[in-house]
Amino acid sequence: MQIPSDLLAGKKILLGVTGSIAAYKSLELLRLYIKAGADVRIVMTPAAKKFVQPLSFEALSRNRVLDDSNESWANDFNHIKIAQWADLFIIAPVTANTIAKLANGIADTILTQCALAYPGIKLLAPSANTNMIQNPMIQSSQKMLAIANYEIIATQTKELACQVVGDGAMAEPQEIFWHSARALLQNSFWQDRRVIVTGGGTIEKLDDVRTISNRSSGKMASALAAALFLRGADVNLIATRFEPNLPTSIHTIEVESSEEMREYLTDSIRIAKKGKLSKPSLIHDAPIALIQKEPYLFMAAAVSDYVPTHPQSGKLKKEMLGETWSITMKQNVDLLKSCNKEGIKTVAFKAETDPTVAFENAKKLLATKGADAVCLNIIDQSNPFGSDTNQIDFITQDMRVKLPQSDKLTLSLTLLDQAASL
Repeated sequence: MQIPSDLLAGKKILLGVTGSIAAYKSLELLRLYIKAGADVRIVMTPAAKKFVQPLSFEALSRNRVLDDSNESWANDFNHIKIAQWADLFIIAPVTANTIAKLANGIADTILTQCALAYPGIKLLAPSANTNMIQNPMIQSSQKMLAIANYEIIATQTKELACQVVGDGAMAEPQEIFWHSARALLQNSFWQDRRVIVTGGGTIEKLDDVRTISNRSSGKMASALAAALFLRGADVNLIATRFEPNLPTSIHTIEVESSEEMREYLTDSIRIAKKGKLSKPSLIHDAPIALIQKEPYLFMAAAVSDYVPTHPQSGKLKKEMLGETWSITMKQNVDLLKSCNKEGIKTVAFKAETDPTVAFENAKKLLATKGADAVCLNIIDQSNPFGSDTNQIDFITQDMRVKLPQSDKLTLSLTLLDQAASL
């Protein structure tokens, strides 16, 4: 997925690096931050410098690296001032040793001093051998940190540096980037709100080999799901096609036919309307019900208007079909019109090729299908199917707002600002 160059413009990130073999991946993470427009400063432990030299981080960030040997109180190059400067503090990788120190308030390196001095939410991306990360003391330390303004980005299972396959590898830089951007960009309206997004063109079976579909790429739905994740929503993406490198915390359901999409959509709407439970804590032994925000549904999928009347099993042979093949189609169930929209805000998407009737058709959809808003997308040479940019009009019964053409993630973030007013 294309990340806008100004996604994190004006954001200040303090990146801590500790002594793990995964420290080299922090260079890639730094590159992603810089590419998204963030200003990044780095603080390293003495052990981290054994794996990657500070010069590498300075070359990419254009900022001097703070470590135990160069702290200064003559300017802002110290653990107090740099903690006040940052909008976000993340340690990636963070070793088991540093996790234990943080949980016990030990500040024997410049990095752990920065952690104590930083008052906001801190992100940790652990990296350790499986036995180390699963050690009861480290597990206990992570639980303590989770209730002390730390958010822990889950490790992954893969072959580790010790040539053992197991849990403990640091999350991929792209995933850490998504979590960092979410911490910086989420807002109170979308935070913890359940949202369903449908996307892609449905694929209808002719036989076990051949299908009928359309040219919808699913890119807009993937961008919308990513934007919702960044704003803090609990996202369920039901689609036939997905963009690569989506945040793994987005719950994705891959479908093919419109019937399969209908089944998962029905279940997802039912689940989204249920009350959400809080996680158990040290104070409460059992989860308690939280106030449920009204869920949202974004119907961005291009669902087939017609489906084959008699899909066949096996592969139909051309010798049996003859010189011509007439395919009988029947009108499909309208998913937008038929789904249960009571208690859920619904935003439809409508693609049109004739600009002279596009707005009229979009406005008619609001009344005939019961949507709260519709995103009108006029397909032409400057705005074709499958492009990385888009331009839409956000339409309700009372207003029409033209959202400027931009990359689809930026457009989605702007769209969410409009949708929040429904």
